Amino acid sequence: TEPGNGYQLKRRFETATNDVWALNVGQIYTTLERLLRDGMVETATDPDAPTSTTKIYTITSQGAREAEAWRMSSPEDTDLPRDELMLKVLTAIPEGTAYALKVIDRHRAALLSTLQRYRKATTQTAAGEATVAAACIADALILKTEADLRWLELCEARLRNQEMDHK
Repeated sequence: TEPGNGYQLKRRFETATNDVWALNVGQIYTTLERLLRDGMVETATDPDAPTSTTKIYTITSQGAREAEAWRMSSPEDTDLPRDELMLKVLTAIPEGTAYALKVIDRHRAALLSTLQRYRKATTQTAAGEATVAAACIADALILKTEADLRWLELCEARLRNQEMDHK
């Protein structure tokens, strides 16, 4: 939350997230203008910049309170995320059990491959000098993939049980 120009803030975010989420510089400035409008940041001219139009953005006390509230809000305080895998499976179910199971099988195979790749990368990262952020991201990716696989198993079981009930 150090002051900086748009590019500096972009790089700090990308560094903090171990470059997992690359940001579009245009989106940075659009967001900064909205935050400025809403009183979350304030600007000053950068005295060290080659042109007098370079702005330095500083978070306001209101912005700091909002950022803290966002960090401390629990996931239950937000809407259900739009999970692409969930949408694919849920929209396949009305097409019939056989088709839904085909979709589940396809995604299970892809997730198992992804999980193997994440675990291999984590092993290689552990041998190197990974940052705490990199290790946390690797853990999150592995756990999310494992959770997705478990969810697919549950969906498959429900579909098979429904199929048995209708026979």
